[in-house]
Amino acid sequence: MIGKLQCVVLDCPDAGDLARFYQALLGGAVNRSDPRWAVGDGFATLHTGDGLVFAFQRVAGYRAPRWPDQAHPQQFHLDLDVGDIDRAHEQVLALGATLLRVDQAGWRVFADPAGHPFCLLG
Repeated sequence: MIGKLQCVVLDCPDAGDLARFYQALLGGAVNRSDPRWAVGDGFATLHTGDGLVFAFQRVAGYRAPRWPDQAHPQQFHLDLDVGDIDRAHEQVLALGATLLRVDQAGWRVFADPAGHPFCLLG
């Protein structure tokens, strides 16, 4: 092993807004005190209850991915297990997500408010 994952960093147009979106989706604390990062207008963190850390950094001229358009590739995506996919579907829409596709297997592909794809798996 060469290293240990510290956090996943997502580029976005508004770091605080996207951190709060993922907080509502995953739980946890936005901008919890942590000596590894300096948070501010252009950088926010989310420490989840299960120990995952996400960071969000503002990028001037941010260009959102357009899944599945490879001219604007997705860059990464998250798969999230949910207990009730229909309820989770409504909840993420209410948070500002956009439905991109419902797969034949029943999982659903959404975009977060900054355009990053994520999937709900029931």
